[in-house]
Amino acid sequence: MKKVKGKAFAKLLVFLLIVAGGVYMAMYGVDKERVGKAKDIPLGLDLNGGLSVTYQIENENPSKDEIAATIDKLQRRVDSYKSEGEVYKEGDDRITVELPRPTDDSNFDARAVLEELGQPGKLEFLDPENYQLWATGQEYESVLTGANVKSASAGIDDSGTVKDYVVQLALDEAGAASFGEATTANVGNSIYIIYDGKVQSAPIVQQPITDGNCVINKISSYEEAEQLASTIKIGALPLELSQLQYQIVGAKLGKDAISSSLKAGAIGLGIVCVLMIILYLLPGFLAAIALGVYVLLMLLTLSIGGTALTLPGLAGIILSIGMAVDANVIIFTRIKEELADGKGVKTAVDSGFHKALSAILDGNITTLIAAFVLMKLGTGSIKGFATTLVIGIVLSMFTALIITRILLNIVVDLGLTNPKLYGKAKAIKTGAFVKNSKVFFVLSILAIIAGLVFLPINKSNTGKILNYSLEFTGGTSTTVTFTEAYDLERAESEILPVILSSTGLSAGEVQIQAVEDTDQVIFKTTELDETVAADMEAALRDNFEISEISAESISSTISGEMKKDAVIAIAIASVLMLIYIAVRFSDVRFGASAVLALLHDVLVVFAIYSIARLSVGNTFIACMLTIVGYSINATIIIFDRIRENMQNADKKTELDEIVNTSISQTLTRTIYTSLTTFVMVLVLFIMGVESLKEFTFTLMAGIVCGAYSSVCITGPMWYFFKKKLVKKEEK
Repeated sequence: MKKVKGKAFAKLLVFLLIVAGGVYMAMYGVDKERVGKAKDIPLGLDLNGGLSVTYQIENENPSKDEIAATIDKLQRRVDSYKSEGEVYKEGDDRITVELPRPTDDSNFDARAVLEELGQPGKLEFLDPENYQLWATGQEYESVLTGANVKSASAGIDDSGTVKDYVVQLALDEAGAASFGEATTANVGNSIYIIYDGKVQSAPIVQQPITDGNCVINKISSYEEAEQLASTIKIGALPLELSQLQYQIVGAKLGKDAISSSLKAGAIGLGIVCVLMIILYLLPGFLAAIALGVYVLLMLLTLSIGGTALTLPGLAGIILSIGMAVDANVIIFTRIKEELADGKGVKTAVDSGFHKALSAILDGNITTLIAAFVLMKLGTGSIKGFATTLVIGIVLSMFTALIITRILLNIVVDLGLTNPKLYGKAKAIKTGAFVKNSKVFFVLSILAIIAGLVFLPINKSNTGKILNYSLEFTGGTSTTVTFTEAYDLERAESEILPVILSSTGLSAGEVQIQAVEDTDQVIFKTTELDETVAADMEAALRDNFEISEISAESISSTISGEMKKDAVIAIAIASVLMLIYIAVRFSDVRFGASAVLALLHDVLVVFAIYSIARLSVGNTFIACMLTIVGYSINATIIIFDRIRENMQNADKKTELDEIVNTSISQTLTRTIYTSLTTFVMVLVLFIMGVESLKEFTFTLMAGIVCGAYSSVCITGPMWYFFKKKLVKKEEK
């Protein structure tokens, strides 16, 4: 016994040391690079400010190489701003650039960058004869263009008696041939490098260059060499681009969002830990420790992995904390049941984990399916939300199945084996869920019909069936943070005239929204081009005391695709879930009833959007898929219990009795998990920034709806399918 306790103390000490090391790493980082430091987690545009712009490729049938070369050129331009920016292909014919505000550049001008970034940037190399033609405004031929330059880098040549600063160039095959001819014919003469109508350099040809590799030397400083190399690198874009949409985000909103969201997360986590301890005693206390480890692992993963944290990403983390409780609740419920059957604590712990494993894996895998679909079809902040949700789900399984189990085994080995410390499952009263299912079905149908009825009503009142936001309709949204608060009436009387005079818009083309409890006012207009938007910003700064301005332009081209993507995402996720559930439970009726219940949840939440006229935009997709993923998790738990009870039941047990018993056995788990997740989102709703209000509100509605459908819809629906669509051999 002493030997067992000694090992348990050793395991506890190792665990505490590892956690302490993780805390140190999160606070201070390790190595010279300070790897793992939580403060170094990269922030997305909406938290740190910056620029996002999407370009349409105007060329017909561009090749993969042309698109790749254009992305590379844009990435080089982005890198020149000293920012951790990203350039990526979106769809078949679009390129998106995301450029967070550089942390060491307080003078970063996002609008100036916007004007420079997508310019064609004509780069040419001219021999003396064609240079004279160019200088006199005549037609000429280039030796090379920017498209012929594969790479350009600054360097230092120490081979001579005097240090020489150089630029090294590598040309493609066509460029090497053309450059070889030009340099052979012009030894002793200059080759002129011209970018956007200005001579950048005129190096003298010292010898023929035929291998496509050349060096420009005799540059006065390394900085000048770097500048020339950068100019040549970003050179001409291989493809013609037109701007579809842009978003300029101020940093002040990000600081407020981080502060309020972190406070919300801490308070929500504290409430969840207290609830776990009250409900599950000693295991609940250990689960609270595991949740702390979960948060630590999340911080380290984001920091080490370099995953940019966005505002919806913060919401994803806080939501996943609530969901992380679920696996622990399933395990602890099973342990209580084993103790109620008279088993000892150690046996109950082992058996509880074993019996909970399949439900945890199936529930989380189906949720991951929705999250992966969101990552694939989502963009920008939605992809950030999905990324953190995926990380959260994986870490929640690890902390529940590994960390919580380690801690439980340690306390058991230390002698804490009194069943009173763990609780026992009380005798449950079996509800008549199947019998009352008709009432549930009618209520659900009425809710769905109400949402559909409001669509034509909305159409007649506003001209649109739903309250589509800018992401779905196109336009420009400008968020202005003043140094004092403006209510709607004052904003209309004092600020609106300035906007109208600077943009030429009519009053009916501008919508004003004063953000409650802040100094922010949002102005939504028809789409403004860059010049008009800049004029409006200048007019506002000239007439008012302003601390921050954020602008967003959304193209109607993209908005149409987003509507389609929302439907496609939910459809793909539902089909994949149906396939997975049908395979795992060896019965397609489980999958069919689960997917119909998901459709029910989506339509009920859709009804809330319709009736309450909530804004349908980018986060609408994230909200719907989160609800789908969350709801399926609860459904899987019930299906897992139905499958187990069917295997253990005798032939005399009626099918409706099995369904009612299974739902009743998992009812407390559904309530507790929904409650803890609801609490996390509720705190974020109360304390979070305005831009998350509708998102968190609909998530709360989805959590309630998901719990309702899992308990009242899915089980009875499976029973109906089982009785009405039974195979011949089962009769």
